[in-house]
Amino acid sequence: MAKTLDEFEFFLEKDWSDGFPVVTPTEARVDQMLQATKRDPDEVIGPIPPAGEVATVRSVAIHAVMAGCKPAYLPLVLGGIRIILREELNMGGVQCTMHGVAPLMIVNGPYAEKIGLRGGNGCFGPGFRANATIGRAIRLMLLNMGGGIPGLASATVFGSPIRYTACLTEHMALSPWESLAVSRGYSPQENVITCAMVESPRLHFDDVSTEPQRLLAGIGDAMTAPGSWNMWFNSDMVVAMSPQHAMLCADAGMTRTAVQRRLCELAVREQRNLKRGGNWRPERARAMGLDPDDDDCLIKAVKDPGRLHLVVAGGLGPVTAVCHGWNESSRAVHGTYEV
Repeated sequence: MAKTLDEFEFFLEKDWSDGFPVVTPTEARVDQMLQATKRDPDEVIGPIPPAGEVATVRSVAIHAVMAGCKPAYLPLVLGGIRIILREELNMGGVQCTMHGVAPLMIVNGPYAEKIGLRGGNGCFGPGFRANATIGRAIRLMLLNMGGGIPGLASATVFGSPIRYTACLTEHMALSPWESLAVSRGYSPQENVITCAMVESPRLHFDDVSTEPQRLLAGIGDAMTAPGSWNMWFNSDMVVAMSPQHAMLCADAGMTRTAVQRRLCELAVREQRNLKRGGNWRPERARAMGLDPDDDDCLIKAVKDPGRLHLVVAGGLGPVTAVCHGWNESSRAVHGTYEV
C-alpha cells in the first residue's frame, strides 16, 4: 500500500513556508478566496524581487490561503503587496540585506475595522488572525516568489520576529488625534496602507512622567542608538504611542504634529557619544555635512519630520513602541487600496 501523503510535511520539506505549517491551497479554497475580489485572477501585480517571479491576483490568493487568511482579507493582501512593490520602498534591497528589517503595514480606514484588524492590546503580537495572516501572506510571497530565503538570496544575520508578520491598525477608539492617514490628507472613509521598512519594536516603559516634556525626552532617547541606521541616514522610523501616553500629550494641548516635531527635536545624541561604538565613521559624518572632529555636534535620529510615522496603538498602559528604520535607499510609501 502506498504511503499516505502528509500534506503539511510536503510543504514544509519544500521550503514553501516560513517554518510553520500552511493551509493546503486546494483549487476549491483558492476559488473561494478569489470570490472576495472582482479583479481578474490573471491580472499581473508585479515581479517579486530579487527572484522576479511575477505575482498575479491568483498567486496572491494562493498565498493568502496558505497563510490562513479569510477571503475578506484578500483586498488588503492585494493592496499590501502592490504598495510593497513600489520602487521607493526598495524591497529588492531589503530582501538581500544583512539587516532584519521588514515592511510594516499600518492600515487605516473602515475596512480594517470591518475585518477585525487589531490596533489595541497586543497588536504587535500573537492572537489575532487578521494581523497574523495578512502579514504572513506578504512574507510567504517574499520567500516563495521573491526568493528571500535566509542563506540564499537573503543575507540577514539574525532575521527578526517582525519578519514573520508585520501588520496592524491604529487604536482609533482611544486615540486623541486623527489617524496617520488623515494627517496625510486622506479622508477618514478611505482605506489606506502606509508601509515603512523598520526593525522589530523596542518598548519604552514610562509610568512616571506626568507631563509631555519628560515623557517625550525619554521616548526621544529610545529613538537614538549608536547602532541604528537612523543616526547616519535620512530614513524612516515608526513610533507607536499607547493611548495613555498619547492622552498625556493631548491633555496638555499637544497635537499629533506638535508631538511629532518635538520628538524629532529630542531624538539627538552628541557625536562624542556615537563615536564610542556602532555605525560612526568619519566619512559618514562628512557625508552629512558634519565635522567628524566636532564632538559637541548633535546628530538627529530623524532628519525629516515627515519620515517619523507617529501612530496611536496598543492597549491601556504606559508604553510606547519605537521601530528604528533602515538606510536611505528605502522610503516609506502610502496609498489607498480597493475593497
